[in-house]
Amino acid sequence: LPPYEPLVDGMDMEGMPRSTVVAVEPPPPPPPPRTPPWDVPLCWCLTDSPLCLPQSRDSKVLGDYGRALSYGSTAKYLNLTALLLNIFLVILVIILLATGTITMINILQQQQHQQE
Repeated sequence: LPPYEPLVDGMDMEGMPRSTVVAVEPPPPPPPPRTPPWDVPLCWCLTDSPLCLPQSRDSKVLGDYGRALSYGSTAKYLNLTALLLNIFLVILVIILLATGTITMINILQQQQHQQE
């Protein structure tokens, strides 16, 4: 069926009521969620996330949500990697300090036994 009705004989378009067409655009997609900031300074020093996070924020402000998500996920993974490396380094330093302390105690005890 056609979306219109034919005009009755003797009637023209001037006698018909006018209608207005309004184009409705779909609403813009919601912005990407904001994740908790990674404020660990050592993580920032070891990665390029100081570059990724502002770029992500700027892209979000400009409405380029795809690029904002890309920069945000890059920053997230770089920060997670840096965090894991930092935890590993702290554990390694603790182990080295503990073994060094134990070695020093053993050396001191041996020296005391030799002096007796």
